Amino acid sequence: MNNLENNNFFLHKEEGQLAVDVIETREKIIIRSAIAGVKPEDLDVHVTSDVVTIRGERNGGKEYHDATIHFEECFWGTFSRSIVLPEHVKPDEAEATFKDSILTLTIPKARGEMRVEVRKEA
Repeated sequence: MNNLENNNFFLHKEEGQLAVDVIETREKIIIRSAIAGVKPEDLDVHVTSDVVTIRGERNGGKEYHDATIHFEECFWGTFSRSIVLPEHVKPDEAEATFKDSILTLTIPKARGEMRVEVRKEA
Protein backbone atom coordinates (compact mmCIF):
# COMPACT_ATOMS: atom_id res chain seq x y z
CA MET A 1 0.00 0.00 0.00
CA ASN A 2 1.48 3.38 -0.96
CA ASN A 3 1.01 6.62 1.00
CA LEU A 4 -1.81 7.83 -1.25
CA GLU A 5 -3.84 4.74 -0.46
CA ASN A 6 -3.16 5.18 3.22
CA ASN A 7 -5.12 8.13 4.69
CA ASN A 8 -2.21 8.81 7.05
CA PHE A 9 -0.50 10.54 4.10
CA PHE A 10 -2.85 13.51 4.57
CA LEU A 11 -2.64 13.49 8.35
CA HIS A 12 1.16 13.45 8.66
CA LYS A 13 2.28 16.35 10.88
CA GLU A 14 5.78 17.81 10.99
CA GLU A 15 7.27 21.26 11.06
CA GLY A 16 6.14 23.00 7.90
CA GLN A 17 8.22 24.88 5.39
CA LEU A 18 7.52 28.14 3.65
CA ALA A 19 7.44 28.77 -0.06
CA VAL A 20 9.66 31.74 -0.85
CA ASP A 21 10.67 33.93 -3.78
CA VAL A 22 14.31 35.06 -3.81
CA ILE A 23 15.00 37.99 -6.13
CA GLU A 24 18.43 39.48 -6.74
CA THR A 25 18.95 42.98 -8.10
CA ARG A 26 22.22 44.80 -8.62
CA GLU A 27 22.06 46.29 -5.12
CA LYS A 28 20.00 43.95 -2.94
CA ILE A 29 18.45 40.56 -2.24
CA ILE A 30 14.66 40.47 -1.77
CA ILE A 31 12.88 37.54 -0.17
CA ARG A 32 9.08 37.31 -0.27
CA SER A 33 6.79 34.75 1.30
CA ALA A 34 3.03 34.47 1.68
CA ILE A 35 2.41 33.68 5.34
CA ALA A 36 -1.33 33.71 6.01
CA GLY A 37 -2.68 33.31 9.51
CA VAL A 38 0.34 34.74 11.29
CA LYS A 39 0.81 38.04 13.11
CA PRO A 40 4.05 39.97 12.51
CA GLU A 41 5.00 39.62 16.17
CA ASP A 42 4.81 35.81 15.79
CA LEU A 43 7.55 35.80 13.14
CA ASP A 44 11.26 35.44 13.87
CA VAL A 45 13.58 36.51 11.05
CA HIS A 46 17.31 35.94 11.50
CA VAL A 47 19.79 37.31 8.94
CA THR A 48 23.50 36.56 8.68
CA SER A 49 25.84 37.55 5.86
CA ASP A 50 24.88 34.48 3.82
CA VAL A 51 21.74 32.85 5.31
CA VAL A 52 18.21 34.01 6.18
CA THR A 53 16.05 31.95 8.54
CA ILE A 54 12.32 32.62 8.95
CA ARG A 55 10.43 30.92 11.78
CA GLY A 56 6.91 31.22 13.08
CA GLU A 57 3.74 29.46 14.08
CA ARG A 58 0.27 29.34 12.58
CA ASN A 59 -2.37 28.96 15.25
CA GLY A 60 -5.93 28.06 14.46
CA GLY A 61 -5.82 24.46 13.37
CA LYS A 62 -8.49 22.46 15.13
CA GLU A 63 -8.73 18.85 16.09
CA TYR A 64 -12.02 17.32 15.11
CA HIS A 65 -13.34 14.38 17.06
CA ASP A 66 -15.66 11.88 15.42
CA ALA A 67 -15.05 13.43 12.00
CA THR A 68 -13.64 12.29 8.70
CA ILE A 69 -11.05 14.63 7.25
CA HIS A 70 -11.08 14.35 3.47
CA PHE A 71 -8.35 16.92 2.82
CA GLU A 72 -6.00 18.68 5.18
CA GLU A 73 -3.75 20.84 3.02
CA CYS A 74 -3.44 23.94 5.20
CA PHE A 75 -0.49 23.67 7.54
CA TRP A 76 -1.05 24.65 11.18
CA GLY A 77 1.76 24.72 13.71
CA THR A 78 5.40 25.76 13.66
CA PHE A 79 7.25 26.38 10.43
CA SER A 80 10.72 27.43 9.40
CA ARG A 81 12.79 28.01 6.31
CA SER A 82 16.50 28.72 5.92
CA ILE A 83 17.65 30.23 2.64
CA VAL A 84 21.29 30.26 1.55
CA LEU A 85 21.74 33.61 -0.16
CA PRO A 86 23.32 33.90 -3.62
CA GLU A 87 25.51 36.83 -2.47
CA HIS A 88 26.84 38.07 0.85
CA VAL A 89 24.65 40.76 2.39
CA LYS A 90 24.74 43.39 5.13
CA PRO A 91 22.55 41.81 7.84
CA ASP A 92 22.55 44.95 10.00
CA GLU A 93 20.81 46.87 7.18
CA ALA A 94 18.03 44.32 6.54
CA GLU A 95 14.45 45.61 6.47
CA ALA A 96 11.29 43.53 6.84
CA THR A 97 7.69 44.46 6.10
CA PHE A 98 4.52 42.43 6.53
CA LYS A 99 1.50 43.58 4.55
CA ASP A 100 -1.55 41.61 3.38
CA SER A 101 0.03 38.39 4.71
CA ILE A 102 3.16 38.87 2.57
CA LEU A 103 6.54 39.05 4.31
CA THR A 104 9.06 41.06 2.29
CA LEU A 105 12.66 41.09 3.44
CA THR A 106 15.05 43.48 1.68
CA ILE A 107 18.79 43.14 2.36
CA PRO A 108 21.52 45.24 0.73
CA LYS A 109 24.37 43.29 -0.84
CA ALA A 110 27.81 43.56 0.71
CA ARG A 111 29.96 45.34 -1.82
CA GLY A 112 33.66 45.52 -2.37
CA GLU A 113 36.53 43.18 -2.59
CA MET A 114 39.20 42.86 0.01
CA ARG A 115 42.77 42.95 -1.16
CA VAL A 116 45.44 41.53 1.04
CA GLU A 117 48.98 42.70 0.55
CA VAL A 118 51.51 39.92 0.56
CA ARG A 119 54.73 41.06 2.21
CA LYS A 120 58.05 39.44 1.87
CA GLU A 121 59.52 38.45 5.19
CA ALA A 122 63.08 39.48 5.80
